[in-house]
Amino acid sequence: MSRTRIRVPRFATTRYGVVGLLLMVAVLFVAFIGPALAPHSITATVGPPGQGPSSAAPLGTDYVGRDVLSRLLNGGHTVVEYALAATALAYCGGVLVGLVAGFNRSVIDPLLMRGMDVLLAFPALLILLVLTAGLGQHVGVVVIGTAIVQAPAISRVMRTVTLEASTRGYVDAAVARGERTSAILRREILPNVTPVLLADFGLRFGYAIVLIASMNFLGLGLNPPAADWGLMISENRSYVALNPWAVLAPAVLLALLTISVNVTADAYVRTLGRSSIGGRRRQAARVPGKVEHPGVSAGTGESV
Repeated sequence: MSRTRIRVPRFATTRYGVVGLLLMVAVLFVAFIGPALAPHSITATVGPPGQGPSSAAPLGTDYVGRDVLSRLLNGGHTVVEYALAATALAYCGGVLVGLVAGFNRSVIDPLLMRGMDVLLAFPALLILLVLTAGLGQHVGVVVIGTAIVQAPAISRVMRTVTLEASTRGYVDAAVARGERTSAILRREILPNVTPVLLADFGLRFGYAIVLIASMNFLGLGLNPPAADWGLMISENRSYVALNPWAVLAPAVLLALLTISVNVTADAYVRTLGRSSIGGRRRQAARVPGKVEHPGVSAGTGESV
């Protein structure tokens, strides 16, 4: 009877990967399981405004007397969900533009990339403020605006890796077979550049968290009485002297979420090079008399 072996990703066995994943799982647990553990409703008044920790409110009360702990446990899932939605939308647009621009080396390439450069020239918050001023103060506008802000940088990364992948032999073979451009992009190029996109995802997701939390802090995303970590910081900043936990607790969780995502992504990036070196070593070991060392070309002894 054969046993199914669970393959653990290489980055999850490194020190950075373990720390990042543990932090991320802990914050995500609070974000998604927290609402079921909240002792009070997010709108229930449990004491006087700005009261310190007590038996009824372990983290004290906010600026209108609501339980900070209950609102903290209910305020994380919106941050994660909206940041994921914005990052996914940004990758849909950025990957498509980068693929087309990198593979189609005609006038389409400079036209698409100059358009992306125009968007990169404007500060992110300025674009979001203009969109909310024109389309209204709604969290959907913030999500779409965050995607628009991030798409240009993703398209530049995608164009670079597409240019490199399009020179490979398997792409030339697909072109020689007469395959359609869409099939070549989908079957030959995209699967081979996915590791680079996964490594870039952590940075984009962390940036989306900061942008959406900043817009909620400014009161241009979610509106009261919604529970959100960024909105909690904004609402309670004038009461920080009375109950610092009302501001400190959501700020710490936002920081931990951003740090954990970036540490995990950094661990993944660190293992990409090791995986490729390990693969070359195993391949060289199958050939008798051929041993490959890091930085030395197999079979020649010359430095790479």
